[in-house]
Amino acid sequence: MKVAVFSTQSYDKQFFNLVNRGSNHEFTFLEVALNADTAILATGCQGICVFVNDKVDARTLEVLCQSGVKTIVLRCAGFNQVDLEKAKELKMSVYRVPSYSPEAVAEHAVAMIMTLNRKTHKAYNRVREGNFSLERLIGFNLHDKKAGVIGLGQIGVAFAKIMHGFGCEVSAYDPIVEKAPSFIKLVALDTLMSDSDLISVHCPLNEHTHHLIDQKRFDQMKDGVMLINTSRGAILNTHDAIEALKRGKLGYLGIDVYEQEAQLFFRDLSESLIEDEQILRLMSFSNVLITAHQGFFTTEALIEIAQTTLQNLNDADNDQPNANKLC
Repeated sequence: MKVAVFSTQSYDKQFFNLVNRGSNHEFTFLEVALNADTAILATGCQGICVFVNDKVDARTLEVLCQSGVKTIVLRCAGFNQVDLEKAKELKMSVYRVPSYSPEAVAEHAVAMIMTLNRKTHKAYNRVREGNFSLERLIGFNLHDKKAGVIGLGQIGVAFAKIMHGFGCEVSAYDPIVEKAPSFIKLVALDTLMSDSDLISVHCPLNEHTHHLIDQKRFDQMKDGVMLINTSRGAILNTHDAIEALKRGKLGYLGIDVYEQEAQLFFRDLSESLIEDEQILRLMSFSNVLITAHQGFFTTEALIEIAQTTLQNLNDADNDQPNANKLC
C-alpha cells in the first residue's frame, strides 16, 4: 500500500523505516499537517497516516476520498480529530494505536510533578551560573499526599501505580470504570477535586470532557493544588487556568498539551514571533511547566507506535479483523 505520512518529524521516518523493512508498504513522508488544502498531496496513495494535530474533518475526508485514499491510520490513541461518521459514509477505514507504552506518558507526568515540586529545572540553571543558594527552592514530600487521577485507562492506572509507590493516597474518577485496583479508591469527580493535593488528567477528549476543568472545578480545589495534564489540551480551559494561577488557587501547573498547540508544538519557533497570548502568559508564571507534547516520546513507545501502525496497514490491506479499527 502507498501511504502518505503527514506531520512527519525526523523520528517518524527513523522508526517507520526501521519497522517497515521487508514489507510491501511504501511511505511518502510529508512535513505538512493534513487539512482540506493539503489532502491533495495524498493523490496516488491508498492510505494516509496522521498524528494528533492533523485535521481529518468532513471536507478533508472528501478530498482524500476523491484522491483515492481508502485507509486512514492514526499513529496515536486519541481520535477526536477524525470525523468518524463522515468516514463511515465514505466507506473509509480508520485505525488507531490504542496503547503505546502507557508507562511513557505516566512517567512523564511524574517527571513534571517532581520538576515542579523540587524545582530541579531552576536549580540546574542556578548552579550553571554559579548560584548555589537554596532560597525559593523548597518543595514538599509526596509521601502521604492525596493524588487524584482523572481517567483510569492504561495510562491512568500506570500513573496511579507510580504515585502509590511514592506513598500517596490515590483516588480516581472514571465514569465507565466500575472496579479499580485495590490501591485506587474510586470517587465522584466533585470529591476528587476537593480532596486532592495533586491532580493528573489521563482521559480522552470528547464532548463530555471538553473544558472539563474550568472555573467551577478550580473553585472546588484546594488552594495551592498541583494540576498536571498530559492528555489533551482542550480538557483544560486555559483562560480559567490562568485566572486560577493569578489568584493562587493553582499552586503548580504542568502541561504537556495545549488547546492551541497545533500552531506551536513540534516545530522550532525560537526565531519567530509567537502571537499566542495565552501560551505567553502561561510561560510567564514561575510555577508553570510546559513541555511540547513529549509524553509519548520514548524509544519503546515510538517502536510500538510504528509496529502497531504497520500491523493496522497489513490488516487493512488483507481485510483482516482488527480491534484497533474505529470504522
